[in-house]
Amino acid sequence: MTKEIKQQFTLRITQANPTQLVVILYEMCLEYLGEAKAALRAGDIPAFRESTRKTRGCLTELMQSLDLEYEPAPAMLQLFLFCVRRLAYSEVHKDEKALEELEHVLRPLHDAYAKIQDQNTAGPVMGNAQTVYAGLTYGRNSLTENTGDPGSNRGMFA
Repeated sequence: MTKEIKQQFTLRITQANPTQLVVILYEMCLEYLGEAKAALRAGDIPAFRESTRKTRGCLTELMQSLDLEYEPAPAMLQLFLFCVRRLAYSEVHKDEKALEELEHVLRPLHDAYAKIQDQNTAGPVMGNAQTVYAGLTYGRNSLTENTGDPGSNRGMFA
């Protein structure tokens, strides 16, 4: 994942409500799957293993975010466990088809959460994060983001 994409994810995470965090996790998972497929095609096995490790981390976070007392969380857990098994199979057998299967499972889930993310009226999970204002200044071919309270404690309570 490029530095710019990581910065975009980081910015979005600081401003996200709980549902938006789930969407971001799905997006990160899909991004890492894409990287794994590209590395496998290029024959870069260390990069492939790193991308599958990061994909597994995203899946683990999604599993841990489930509240198993409510439906459909138990079914979602089984779906995520299937994804972890397919990911392990892909890693062992260098199987790109298994990665594509994961994408076919995760993409509709991402799309469903993306549709409902704005219905969650809860505020950002990170309540003491730095405020970012976009669009106040423009560069020649870019949008400059300015942060408010640059001397603040950046998300940590004193």
